Amino acid sequence: MGMIVQPIVGALSDKTWCKLGRRKPYLYVGAVVAIIVMALLPNSGSFNLTVKAALAFGAVMLMLLDTSINMAMQPFKMMVGDMVNEEQKTQAYSIQSLLCNAGSLVGYLFPYIFTWVGISNVAPEGVVPPSVTWSFYVGAIILILCVLYTGARVKEMDPEEYAKFHNIQPEQKQEKTNLLYLLLHAPKAFWQIGVVQFFCWFAFLYMWTYTTGGIAENVTAWNTVDVASAEYQAAGDWTGVLFAVQAIGSILWAMVLPLFRNAKMAYSSSLVLGALGFISAYFVHDQYLLFVSFLLIGCAWAAMLALPFAMLTNSLSGKSLGSYMGLFNCTICLPQIIASLVGGLLLGVFGGDVVNGVQTGQIAMFVVAGVSLLLAAVAVFGISTKRAE
Repeated sequence: MGMIVQPIVGALSDKTWCKLGRRKPYLYVGAVVAIIVMALLPNSGSFNLTVKAALAFGAVMLMLLDTSINMAMQPFKMMVGDMVNEEQKTQAYSIQSLLCNAGSLVGYLFPYIFTWVGISNVAPEGVVPPSVTWSFYVGAIILILCVLYTGARVKEMDPEEYAKFHNIQPEQKQEKTNLLYLLLHAPKAFWQIGVVQFFCWFAFLYMWTYTTGGIAENVTAWNTVDVASAEYQAAGDWTGVLFAVQAIGSILWAMVLPLFRNAKMAYSSSLVLGALGFISAYFVHDQYLLFVSFLLIGCAWAAMLALPFAMLTNSLSGKSLGSYMGLFNCTICLPQIIASLVGGLLLGVFGGDVVNGVQTGQIAMFVVAGVSLLLAAVAVFGISTKRAE
């Protein structure tokens, strides 16, 4: 859905000039759909649906949520490209990275906080616990407030001001382009950053997929592959804690990124730190020592949310910036699709035996992820920093 929706949103917003702004109308639409889905999704078990119908409802809602959240987030990235000068883009996207990860941290902690204040974290079979349901509701409220704040405080440029800021000539504004044409005439940096993106998102898909199974077997406190056991469930709970630690690492590292004088060095160094985090997790058997691994992984994540967009937008002329940002989203989606398709094969090669229907050795996929990030760190130095004509 991201590969379909984002390029369309980018292309349409490039041509949208109205009283609400250029990118903000799409921000509003995406936010409204996301808010509706966030209210409906945790109640999917309360609509007296059959199991198949509930699963289908959940799948559609997740598809809409992911699409609408991306539709709401993409205009933020486009507006920075539209309105921030080249020298400040790294700082601007680093601030976005910091705030994104701060939001992730709050989201991870909400269910624990609500349970702590007395909201139940248990529910009948097939029903989402109230602590999780309220997390969705409060998340929707935060989204409303943030979108309203942005809408009130950000004033987008008018067409004349935008053309002057980006040095777009009148004859350029009259040129007719489509997404295929833009893709064929993309600057070298688009494809070069895309290679880095491939290895990065390939790696992180495996973190999201294999963390629980990997640490459940690898950490001495649990040492199990039985998905029905209390130990496995404890590992699942700890995965949420580790992802929160990763968000903390990302927040801290996002403050460091603007201090680098060279964007390539900042990008590559961050990915190397992330690779060390992934590979070290393979050798760690203590659940608390994993905090170090995930703090390092957070460094790579912070860079991935900031530097590719700063480097890409600096390589573009500004005329079709939204379209290119939408197309660039494919460099996020496609690697995850490919990683999903080959993940089972790689796990069979690098993992252990199958025990009671469960593939052992899932922590080996963290080494695969680490190697992928190292390849990304090397690919960074092949990125051209020359601006498009």
